Amino acid sequence: MNEEKQSASMPTTYDPKAAEQKWYSYWVEGGYFEAGKRTDAEPYTIVIPPPNVTGMLHIGHALDFTLQDILIRTKRMQGFDTLWLPGTDHAGIATQTKVEQKLREEGLSRYDLGREKFLEKVWEWKGLYADTIRSQWSKMGLSLDYSRERFTLDEGLSKAVREVFVSLYKKGLIYRGKKIINWDPAARTALSDIEVEYKEVQGKLYHLQYPLKDGSGTITVATTRPETMLGDTAVAVHPEDERYKHLIGKMLVLPVIGREIPVIADEYVEKDFGSGAVKITPAHDPNDFEVGARHNLPQIIVMDETGTMNDEAGPYKGLDRMDCRKQLVKDLQEQGVCINIEEHIHQVGHSERSGAVIEPYLSTQWFVAMKPLAEKAIEIQKSGDGVRFVPDRFEKIYLNWIENVRDWCVSRQLWWGHRIPAWYCEECGELHVAHDTVEACSKCGSANLRQDEDVLDTWFSSGLWPFSTLGWPDQTADLQRYYPTSVLVTGYDIIYFWVARMIFTALEFTDKNPFADVLMHGLVRDANGQKMSKSLGNGVDPLEVIEKYGADAMRFMISTGSTPGQDLRFNWDKVEQARNFANKIWNASRFALMNLEGVTAEDIDLTVELGTADRWILHRLNETVREVTRLIDSYEFGETGRVLYNFIWDDLCDWYIEFAKLGLYGENEQTKRATQSVLAYVLDRTQRLIHPFMPFISEEIWQHLPHEGETITLAQWPVYDEALEAPQSAKEMELLMDIIRAVRNIRAEVNVPMSKKIELLVKPSNEAALAILVKNEEYISRFCGTSSLEISVAITAPEKAMSAIVTGVELYLPLAGLIDISQEIIRLEKELKTLNSEVERVEKKLANEGFVAKAPAQVIEEERAKMQDYVEKRDKVLARISELRG
Repeated sequence: MNEEKQSASMPTTYDPKAAEQKWYSYWVEGGYFEAGKRTDAEPYTIVIPPPNVTGMLHIGHALDFTLQDILIRTKRMQGFDTLWLPGTDHAGIATQTKVEQKLREEGLSRYDLGREKFLEKVWEWKGLYADTIRSQWSKMGLSLDYSRERFTLDEGLSKAVREVFVSLYKKGLIYRGKKIINWDPAARTALSDIEVEYKEVQGKLYHLQYPLKDGSGTITVATTRPETMLGDTAVAVHPEDERYKHLIGKMLVLPVIGREIPVIADEYVEKDFGSGAVKITPAHDPNDFEVGARHNLPQIIVMDETGTMNDEAGPYKGLDRMDCRKQLVKDLQEQGVCINIEEHIHQVGHSERSGAVIEPYLSTQWFVAMKPLAEKAIEIQKSGDGVRFVPDRFEKIYLNWIENVRDWCVSRQLWWGHRIPAWYCEECGELHVAHDTVEACSKCGSANLRQDEDVLDTWFSSGLWPFSTLGWPDQTADLQRYYPTSVLVTGYDIIYFWVARMIFTALEFTDKNPFADVLMHGLVRDANGQKMSKSLGNGVDPLEVIEKYGADAMRFMISTGSTPGQDLRFNWDKVEQARNFANKIWNASRFALMNLEGVTAEDIDLTVELGTADRWILHRLNETVREVTRLIDSYEFGETGRVLYNFIWDDLCDWYIEFAKLGLYGENEQTKRATQSVLAYVLDRTQRLIHPFMPFISEEIWQHLPHEGETITLAQWPVYDEALEAPQSAKEMELLMDIIRAVRNIRAEVNVPMSKKIELLVKPSNEAALAILVKNEEYISRFCGTSSLEISVAITAPEKAMSAIVTGVELYLPLAGLIDISQEIIRLEKELKTLNSEVERVEKKLANEGFVAKAPAQVIEEERAKMQDYVEKRDKVLARISELRG
C-alpha cells in the first residue's frame, strides 16, 4: 500500500485557514447556497436577524448565526428548498451616534454638514461596515443566499415601510399627539419604552415644603428630581385624606418661582404613602401628565432638548439640569424649603444607546395605537394557532408584555432612517400622509409643503423584516414560496424589541404568523458568568477565535455549549477541546484513507459478510443518525454535540478503527474489502452528520473519501436504516470491550505495558457467552496482548493470578512473578467494598415501598437485574480472596 502517496493527498495536520478560504469560495461561486433550485421540494426559510451596521460582529452574533446555519445546512441536506436570507439593519440612533462621534473627533457636528452631507457620511459608514459584516459571515462559514441580501433602507423595504405607515394612519392606528415620552438629551431624540435601560442608582429623596398662599401653613412633598419642581402646576392629595380635605382648592406658592398653584384632589395619590401629598409636573412625568389632563392643568416645560434649563426655569435658565439641581437644592436649603435629604436607592432610566439619563419630556410625536394590534396577536396566540416559543416559558413573557403594551412612540429626531411620510402645508397647516411626495395641498392647493423632519424608530422597519425582505407589499414569487418563514433564531433579550413587533405586524398585514417557531437562545457570557462589555474588557472577538483555532472549533464549541433559552459561558479551554476533536476526526480519516486506496463509492457494499465490530459500528452509526436528527429538530444543539462527540471519539476512533486494523492488515482479501466498505461508509456518514456544525473540515475530508456529488453541502442527510440494526452484535461488542478494558486496567495497576505479552484465561458463565468469545477470540488476543489465550467454561482459577469480573465472564492473568499477592488481595478487598455498597444501595431502593409503587415495571426489573449482577460479582470476588489467602 502506497501510504506515502495517500499521505501527500491528505496532509498530516489539518490547516483550517487554507480549507476555510478554499471551500467558502467554492460554495459561493458554485451557487450552492442559493434557494429556488429545488422547485418540487418543500421550502424551509430563515431570515437572518439583521446585524446593525454599527461595527464588527461579536461573539453573540457568532452563536446566533451558527445555530441558524446548523438548521439550514441540515435541512438543505434533507432535500428542502432552503432559503437563508442575509441582510443588515440601518439601526437608526445607534449608527447615527457612531458617525456623530467620528465627526466630533474631527471637530464637527452633523449641523455643520447639514442633513444631505451628513447622510452621505452615514452611507459611507454603512458601506464600510456592511462589507466588514459580509466578510465576517464568510469567515464563520455561513451558508447565506447572497443573491437575496437586503438592507432595511433598500428601496423595496422602504416601500414596505411607507405602505405600513400610511395604512395604519388611515385606520387610525398611527396618530400624532402631545404626550410625555422618554427623551434622550444626549442624542436629542425620543425613545420608546423598551429602549430605556433601568439601572439601580444611589440617589437622594428631597423633602420640600410648599407654603399656602394665605400663610396658614405648608404642605410637604418629596421628589428625586427637584429641578422639575420649577414646572409644578399643582399639588395633589387623595380626596378622602382627612389631613388635607380642608385644603383642597386652596392655593400654594411655588418656592423660588413664586407661581401660585392649587391643591387638587385625585385618587391617583396614595394617602398612606409618604406625606400623602404629591407635586404635579404635567410636562415632566407621565403619571403627572395624566393627572394634569384630568384637571386641565397647565403643562410647563422647564428645559430644552439638550437637558438645559429654559426661560421657564427663571434664575436657573442656561444651567444643565444636573447643575440646576445642585444650585436649586442649595437655594431651597438656604430658604428653609428643603427640610430633609435622605439617601435613596431607586431605578433610573438610561438611554440604551447614549447612556444618558432619560428625561420624561412632553413632546409632540408620532405614535402607534398598540391595543388593537395586540388584541389580534393575543387572540391567535391563546387559540393555539400562534407562534411556538422554544423554550415554551418565553410564550408567557411575550403574552405578559403584549397584554400590557402601551402606545408606541415611533418618531425619532434623527436624520438617519426612514423619514416619516407626512407633509405639512405651510399655508393652511393641513397634514398629508402619503406613499409618495405630496406636490400640492389637497385643502388649499398650495405647493408650499414641508415634509416631517423626523424618521421612524428603527424597530418599525425591522418589525417588517420577515415579509418585507421577500418583496411585500408586492406579491412576489419569493413571498408566495418562502413566507411564512420556518423559524426565527434570536436572543431572549429582544423578545419585546423585535419578536413581538414582527408577530403583530405580520398578523395585521399578512394575516399569517411570520414564522412557525421562535428559538430563543441566551447571552454569551465570559468564563466567570459575567456579561461581556467593553468596560470590563472581557469581550471576545469571533475572528480572534477563528484565527487561533479555526471556524469549525469555534462553531462546535459555541453551538454545542448552548441550551435553548440559557446563557452560555465562553471558555477558551473548550474551544481548544473542540479543535482537538477536529484533529481527532482528521487523524482518523487520514488513517482510513491510507487504507482505502483504489476504493470508489461504487465499491462500498454492506451486504457482504461482516464481522462483529463492523455490524456494531453500523448499528451505533444508525442510532446516532436517529438521535442527531431528532435532537436537531428539537433545537437541542448541546445534546446533539454530546451524541456526535461520543460516537466519533469513543466508538469510531478509539474502538472501531483499532478493530478495523485486523481486517485491513489481515491476509483475507474478502474481510479486507468488507472492512474497507464499512470504514468508507461510516466515515462518509459521519462527515455528513458533523457538517452542519463543522462545515469546513467535513467538506475537506469528504472530498478525499470515496463519494458521489460535487459538495457535501448537497449530500443527502443520513437516515435511519432498519437493515443496519444489529442489537446482538452490539451486545457482543459491549462484552468484548468490557473484557479489553478490564485486562488493560489490570495491566495499568501492575504496570505491565502492552508490549509485554500475557497469559489470559477467560471463563464464561454459560455456553452463549462461550460462543461469543470463541467467535471473537482474535479481537481478545490482539487487544489484550496475549501470549496465550484460553477460553473455557471449565477453567479453574489459578492460585496465583490477577483477576477481574465482567458481566458473565471471569478473567484470570497468571501472576508468574508479575505482582505481589498481598497487593492483589488489597485490590480485591477494595472491589468487594464497592460491590457491597452497590448491593446495599439497590436493596434499599427495592425495599422502598414508594419507589416500587411508583416506578415503571421496566425500571424495577432493571434494578433487580443489577442486584443479581452485583451479587454474582461479589460472590466471585469473595471466592477469589479466599483462594489467594488459601
